[in-house]
Amino acid sequence: MSEAAKLKRASYHLYTFTISKLISTFGSSVYAFGISLYVLALTGSAASFAINLISSILPRTILAPLAGYAADNYSKKKLIIASQLGGILSVGGLLGYSMIAGLSLPAIYAATALVSIFSMFNGITFSASIANLIDSNRIQKAMGFNQSAVSLAAIGGPVIGGALFGFVSMNVFLVIEIAAYFIALSLEATMNFKLFTAVEAKSEEQPKPSVIQGMKEGVAYLRTNRVIMVIVTTAIGLNFFFSALMIGLPFIAVQQLKVESAHFGVIEAMIAVGMLAGSIYFSVRKEVKFPLLFSKRAILVMSVLLAALGLPLIFEFSYNLNVGYLIILMLAFGASNVCVNTPIGIMMQKDVDEEYRGRVFGILESMAMAMMPLGYLLFGLLYDQVPAEYVVLGSSLCLIVLTAYMIRTSVIKEAYPALGNSSGSVILQKQ
Repeated sequence: MSEAAKLKRASYHLYTFTISKLISTFGSSVYAFGISLYVLALTGSAASFAINLISSILPRTILAPLAGYAADNYSKKKLIIASQLGGILSVGGLLGYSMIAGLSLPAIYAATALVSIFSMFNGITFSASIANLIDSNRIQKAMGFNQSAVSLAAIGGPVIGGALFGFVSMNVFLVIEIAAYFIALSLEATMNFKLFTAVEAKSEEQPKPSVIQGMKEGVAYLRTNRVIMVIVTTAIGLNFFFSALMIGLPFIAVQQLKVESAHFGVIEAMIAVGMLAGSIYFSVRKEVKFPLLFSKRAILVMSVLLAALGLPLIFEFSYNLNVGYLIILMLAFGASNVCVNTPIGIMMQKDVDEEYRGRVFGILESMAMAMMPLGYLLFGLLYDQVPAEYVVLGSSLCLIVLTAYMIRTSVIKEAYPALGNSSGSVILQKQ
């Protein structure tokens, strides 16, 4: 295929991938919102809601390395199609069960776990495939479009779900999810996952490493690549300490500042709006020259924003000022979140060797997901025992120290040797 033909095909992938992601994520968002409210309405129990959440998180944590291994050793296109089909069958099975016997908690938990597993296989395989679908000059645009689609779905899903809940049965939510998966599958089936590849295709007869051996090779690769290892380790710490925000925001806003539920919904939505704004910014701007340095600064900004969450508890604001302050804070937090993730995602797409990309993303997802329940538990306990302003300030300081140590000057210079020249200190200050 000529270079011009490849670029034309890559343009098709860019928009097809974005539309597919928007539709599938929107369907999942509507479904997740509806099923969560249904579980709460059915049981009135926070524990039942938590079990449904664990049913989503735990399988992803355990099986993410396996998904990475599969992405590196089997046809990415077949995995994408199989995972979408698996999601359709899982939700379809719950729909069939509902029509025959009515929804029950065990059936919902089982469907949640299966949908989570297939979604995780799809997501990791796509993450490992972006550099195969899109030319290197437009990877940042692809990442920006992808994040825009996710943000739009995060904003629109709960709105549509909230409008539908109480007026239609849960079967309608299931049908929406199935339809979204089916449309995404139809689009993804037209994509060429080998358009840009530097690795020879592995034949079906060619012996593959065992799952354990393949995962060991992925870990060994991480250990030999210091910069990528730093990114993965920092991401784990980020997910852990920002659990303080996920738990602290509703606790501080609703319990301590007495923000009304309608206003709190707007505050939470601002995170997705900020992410959308940041995504649009990255989709139109020139590619970041030094992604690791850019992300480091964005993490430090997020750390300051985390500490700022406790400000209304230290100074007495009016109700309207509290709401306005939290809206602006969450808008900035969402935008800075994208400023961390997008440059790092671009860097990993370009710097991780293609034959290890799936396993690296799998390990990253597994470790990051594992930190979430631990962070939720720890910070949930801390907020009950320690003044909330101290918790967010302490978490902010820990994150600043972690970032300053992990992404120190020597690591940045290793990632960008040009910064190590005589004018490196000047570049390091200004880029």
